[in-house]
Amino acid sequence: QVSILSAMELIWNLCEILFVEAAAAGPLLLHLLDWVRLHVCDVDSMVREVLSSENPSKHELFWNVVDIFVLQGRMDEARHLLSKEASANPASVNMYRILDDLMKKMPVPSLGNAQTLTEMELKWQHWHEECQRYLQDGTFASNSHMESICKVLLGDEDAILEKKELMTTWYHFLVTRLLYSRPTVKPMELRFYAQAWDRIPFLFPTSSMDLFLGGESSPEPLDTILMAAFEFEMHQVIKECSIALSNWWFVAHLTDLLDHCKLLQSHNLYFGSNMREFLLLEYASGLFSHHSLWQLGVDYFDHCPEYGRVYLELHIERIPLNTEQKALKVLRICEQRQMHEQVRSICKIMAMKALRNNRLGSALSWSIRAKDAAFATLISDRFLKDYCERGCFSDLDLIDNLGPSMLLSDRLTFLGKYREFHRLYGEKRFAEAARLLLMLMTAHIAPCSFWMT
Repeated sequence: QVSILSAMELIWNLCEILFVEAAAAGPLLLHLLDWVRLHVCDVDSMVREVLSSENPSKHELFWNVVDIFVLQGRMDEARHLLSKEASANPASVNMYRILDDLMKKMPVPSLGNAQTLTEMELKWQHWHEECQRYLQDGTFASNSHMESICKVLLGDEDAILEKKELMTTWYHFLVTRLLYSRPTVKPMELRFYAQAWDRIPFLFPTSSMDLFLGGESSPEPLDTILMAAFEFEMHQVIKECSIALSNWWFVAHLTDLLDHCKLLQSHNLYFGSNMREFLLLEYASGLFSHHSLWQLGVDYFDHCPEYGRVYLELHIERIPLNTEQKALKVLRICEQRQMHEQVRSICKIMAMKALRNNRLGSALSWSIRAKDAAFATLISDRFLKDYCERGCFSDLDLIDNLGPSMLLSDRLTFLGKYREFHRLYGEKRFAEAARLLLMLMTAHIAPCSFWMT
């Protein structure tokens, strides 16, 4: 589950950079570098191990850490570590100073408007030529590590690929490749560096994925999804995620985000719904099959204007009403949305369950809530029959507080008024009791069993 969530976050963040933020050339690379730093191997523990050693520059991981910093474009950290090497090896001070100066002067894109792309490209070209000159002069020839770093700064693909194990993924390699060969890459140019572009091999002979994998392994589903994102194929990203991931959560929310950003030109599906709504409906339907998450599914259906209510009505009817508490939750949801038919259905089901369990008070309460006159009459008859057999009423609190609800049916009215007659009689308010009894006799609403023959 952790690996799945990590993959989801990786895809989501890339989609934010490419589709939502729509970063322009220059800032785009900075965002991609942040993305790589966030999701690739954590180098901090290695740094702590190296710096806490007695002689950091002699530690077996020293140059690995320096290389990782360079591959991630973290020049300040790389320079700080290299200063340890210069302090420990006076003979390498001159080489260190030159390499440190190159790393310090490396032009980087700006998030603001401090420089134009043309200015950035000119600075980068001059800096690149300076790196090339030092390498050709053999300045770093006596130190293979520094020479390798200089080659990386020049964007040498072979030198970068030698450090494949430190990058671990082809998309890290892609971003590093861009950093040192095309720092002002435009969004729509990403596909040329990411994918195999066989139609123009003289420009982009091999894709970053092919270069990195080297035929040693096949692309994983995650690779296919990321490649689709770099190619700006939003629908393909959604399709591949739907196939690769275990549920609809991710694709439903990603599609919703893209749709709200007006980025997803969704074609209508054959039944009339767009892709956003279709995926939300599928995800919400899955939630309804879970014993504790079904209430969350209601909110998702609410955000589907086309078919949300229809789906909600269908799924509400399938919820097992195991307890009165759950039935009340479902009932509240239906009442809030004026789903009158479902309200009546739930109340009838619960009334029938209560009646089967001989819980007359609960059955009557549910039938009143359902406004089911016929069922209320049936239960009222059961109350009256019970009274005739036992000589007293059950559920007095309910019957005494029927209020206007007793008008739902004649039999329910008789039940309520007949109980009121007994109460008045018990309180020795005989005149009022007599008037009420006379009214009941003349109203002809009493059941036949109550008439003297």
